[in-house]
Amino acid sequence: MIPTVDRETWWTARRKFLDEEKEFTRARDRLSARRRELPMIEISKKYTLHGPDGPVGLEDLFAGRRQLIVYHFMAKFSPTEWCPICSFWVDNIGHLAHFRARDTELVVVCPESLADGLAYRDSMGWSVPWFSCADSDFYDDLHQVLDDGGEPEAPGISAFLRDEDRILHAYSTFRRGSDILNGTYNYLDITPLGRQETDPEDPMGWLRPHDSYADPATPRHCGCHA
Repeated sequence: MIPTVDRETWWTARRKFLDEEKEFTRARDRLSARRRELPMIEISKKYTLHGPDGPVGLEDLFAGRRQLIVYHFMAKFSPTEWCPICSFWVDNIGHLAHFRARDTELVVVCPESLADGLAYRDSMGWSVPWFSCADSDFYDDLHQVLDDGGEPEAPGISAFLRDEDRILHAYSTFRRGSDILNGTYNYLDITPLGRQETDPEDPMGWLRPHDSYADPATPRHCGCHA
């Protein structure tokens, strides 16, 4: 049986923990400020991507806005199996109107064909702009080998800034670096049971595309977010 306490004891412990939460929030604010001060590199290479209206360049993904966030969706595991971890992250993007109110566009770029990508996007009920980088170096160039020697195909997120006619690459993050961007994880983190990922060999093995949880089949673990 889980032990309980009276309300006064609960409030005392809660207030003490609140001090730690506030310090964490202030530390995160400081880290975010330092992130914004990181040096940027100019993207001089021309990429041809594929969108619903035909071929586009990286500059077109901004849709006229100053900033661009790209979610790098992984290639399929098989002809019918998409990455459940990438799907989980795209589920958590939120309404794009809030990004656009801050002069920022958010898109998904995937190395699969545009037709396959759009079909999967629509089947999942997403409306996020989706582009294919098939037959382009974009996916490889933006997926540098990770510091721990992992595979370069790990899903990730990159931020770009448009400076007049220049495109600047400001930031990329992979694996646990993107945890803060996942609302479901942040909600689960405030519950008594947390994320309930107890298998150290496969902590995210429970994940499935949101329309597949009734399917008893175990999703293929890609190890890309360990």
